Order: sequence, then C-alpha cells, then structure tokens
Amino acid sequence: MITRRNFIKTTTLTTIGTAMLPGFLKAAPAKQNMGIQLYTVRDQIGQDLQGTLRKLRNIGYTWLEAAGYSDGKFYGLAPAEFKKMVDKMGMRVVSSHVSFNADKQKQAIAAHAELGVDYLVFPGFPVPEHKTPDDFKKAAARLNALGEACSKSNIQFGYHNHDFEFVKFGDITGYDILLSSTDREKVSFEADIYWMVYAGVDPVVYFDKYPGRFTLWHVKDMKDSPDKGFTEVGEGTIDYHWLKSWMGLSGMQYFFVEQDDCDGDPLESAEISYQNLYNILYGE
Repeated sequence: MITRRNFIKTTTLTTIGTAMLPGFLKAAPAKQNMGIQLYTVRDQIGQDLQGTLRKLRNIGYTWLEAAGYSDGKFYGLAPAEFKKMVDKMGMRVVSSHVSFNADKQKQAIAAHAELGVDYLVFPGFPVPEHKTPDDFKKAAARLNALGEACSKSNIQFGYHNHDFEFVKFGDITGYDILLSSTDREKVSFEADIYWMVYAGVDPVVYFDKYPGRFTLWHVKDMKDSPDKGFTEVGEGTIDYHWLKSWMGLSGMQYFFVEQDDCDGDPLESAEISYQNLYNILYGE
C-alpha cells in the first residue's frame, strides 16, 4: 500500500496525487505528449480553428481532447477533414467529450470511430436537484450500455465527473455507485482533479478503492479565493509536484490540461499551465 502524504498547499483542502503516462515519463522528449482539453480555448477555436490548433502545437501540446462534436462533425468539419488537419500538425485527438440522445448514438459513435479516437467521454449527465441512489444506478446502466456500444467500434467509453457525483448516501457517494455498478472493461472514468477537490473528497481514496479505473485525467488548478475559481496549473492551491506518484495505482493513460474559465487570454493560460507542468515533470 502506498503511504499517504499531504499533497495540498492549503490546510482547507484534501490530499491529492495525480499521474502521468509511463512511456511519457521514460522517453521524455522535449515538448511532446502533453494534453489539453480544447474547451479551454473554445472562443479562439470559434474564430480560427486551424490557427488556434497551430498555436497549441507551438506551445507543445500534442494530445487533444475535443469538445466540439455535433451531428456527425467536429468543429463543423467532417471527421476525416478534422483528422487530416490535426495530423498535419503532429497532434492527435485522443478523446472527445460529447453528449447525445439515443437516436443520435449510432451517428456519434460512427463519427468518432472515423476520427480514430481512443476514448469517447460523457462530460456529465442531468440529475434532479434532490438526488437518490436510484438516480445513479440508472445512470450507471446507461453508462454500461454506452460502453458496450462503443466497444463494438473499438472505442473506450468514459465518464467525466464534476462535484455533484460526490453527494453522500450514508457511507457511499453517487460516484461510488457509478464506479461499482459499471463494467470496468467497458467503462472508464476521467478523473477531474479540480472537481474532486472542490467537492471536498480525497482523490487518492478513490484510486485506492478502485485501482486502474481512472484512465483519463483533467489536470486543472484552483484559486486561493473564497469562490475557489479556476486558474493555471501550478498557480493555485493544488500541489501537482507529486503527480507521478499515483501513475500506476490510478491506471492513468492520458491527461489533459483544462481551465474552464480564464481571467486573461486562454492561450496564454494554456502556455503557463504547459510550462509549469513541464517543469514539475522534468525540472526537478
């Protein structure tokens, strides 16, 4: 068993660790294999998709998680066209966030298969204000069905948490219900570290309890402010200096920097997060 350590800079937050892909750590070529969730630069993408991707590549990002799927297209482009654009820049769309109704499921999975993603991730699901265990059991059944459907196209299905999943029902949370009620072979989880800490839970507790389930990560930081807003990785209260310690336990395969809201230019924030995270990995 791994010994717990205090991974948070402020005494009001819980302990945390995060992880990186083993091959990435061993090979460590300069400015390669760093991921970003494109929601971070959504406004810039809306103005200039190709130019924004090129700027992200110049910063050093190579792994992408999309957040712009709609009706068979990605950011208004056919899957093959978007893939060609990304490939030319030496980048790869590893994962994609998308929600869809049952009548759109076949189209969505086919489009993601054509794009060649490893993961299709649900960014969340609607739940009532007064949640019950049955709400999460029904959600788990839906996740299992999606996992089965995605697996037929050689895509791994994933679920991304916010904070509402950590509502407690006695000794368990809604997140426990999702993790324990889904097929580990067909449903992965994308651990959003910010939202776990925001909810007041210790992510390491979940890595211990459900090892290998968290194949994707959102690496994002929290302001030292009453509203606990978003800030660049390495500039907030979550200490990511121990991120390599939980690599094997969590099962993490890919990570994506994300900043939901930026005080300034999102591309500048993306560059600050990249450099800080790179320094944490290789500068110490």
